Amino acid sequence: MLPDFHFYAIAIPAVLLVGFSKGGMGEALSLMGVPLLSLAVSPVQAAALLLPILIAMDLVALWTWRQHGDMKTLKILLPGALVGIAIGWATSAYVARDALRLIIGLITVLFVLRYVYNLWRARRGIVIPAKPQRPVQATFFGAFAGYGSFVAHAGGPPFQIYALPLKLPPREYTGTMVRFFAILNVVKLIPYFALGQLDLSNLTTSLTLFPLAMLATMAGAWFVRRMQPQTFYPFMYTMAFLAGLKLVYDGVLVLAVAH
Repeated sequence: MLPDFHFYAIAIPAVLLVGFSKGGMGEALSLMGVPLLSLAVSPVQAAALLLPILIAMDLVALWTWRQHGDMKTLKILLPGALVGIAIGWATSAYVARDALRLIIGLITVLFVLRYVYNLWRARRGIVIPAKPQRPVQATFFGAFAGYGSFVAHAGGPPFQIYALPLKLPPREYTGTMVRFFAILNVVKLIPYFALGQLDLSNLTTSLTLFPLAMLATMAGAWFVRRMQPQTFYPFMYTMAFLAGLKLVYDGVLVLAVAH
C-alpha cells in the first residue's frame, strides 16, 4: 500500500531539493533530503527510499552532462571511493554515523574558510593557481567520499574538497561530479540489498516519485548551465559551506542528546 498524503507532503520537497542538487546545484541541497524525509519515515527507510530515486536522477544527470566531465579526475578519485564503500559496508553495524557527519562537516567548513582566506589574498595581488592532480590526496578524499556516501549520504563535501581547487570549467566539474556519484550509487545497491534496506514496498514508493525527481534534476542542470565561472565557484563554495554547517549541526545535535 502506498504512503498517505502526509508522507508525500514531506517527500515531494525532499525529492525536489535532492533533484536540484543532482542537476549540479550543490551538495547542501542534497543533504536536506534524508533529514526532511525522516520526518515521515525512519532515517534508515528514508535513505533506502532515496537510493533508487538518486539512481533515477543520476540517469537524467548523466544524459544532461554527457558531453562534459574530466576523466582524469574521475579515474583518480574512483579507486579510493570504492574502497571507502567497502569499508562502510564492513563497519556499518559499528560506525557512529553522527560522529562521521560532525567530522566531515568540520573539515568542510575549514576548507571553505581557507577558500575565503585565499580570496582575501587574491585581492591583495597574491594569485592562487589551480591545484594539479594529487594521487595521494585523491585516494584519501575519494575514500572519505565513498565511506561518507555509504554510511551517511554525505559524500559530496569530501569530493568538493579535492575537486574544487582544481578549478575545472564549471560544466566539466559538474559532469565529473555527476559521473562520480552515479557510479557510487550503483555500487551501493549491492551492500544496501545485502543489509536488507531495499524491499518491494520501498521500491514501489520510490517509483511514484521518479517523474518529479527527473524534472527537478533537469531544472538544476538548467540553472548551472547558465552560470559563468565567476558566479559558479563562489556559489559552489557557499553550498559546500552550508553543507558543512548542516553536517556539524546534525552531528552535534544528536551527540548532545545521546549524552
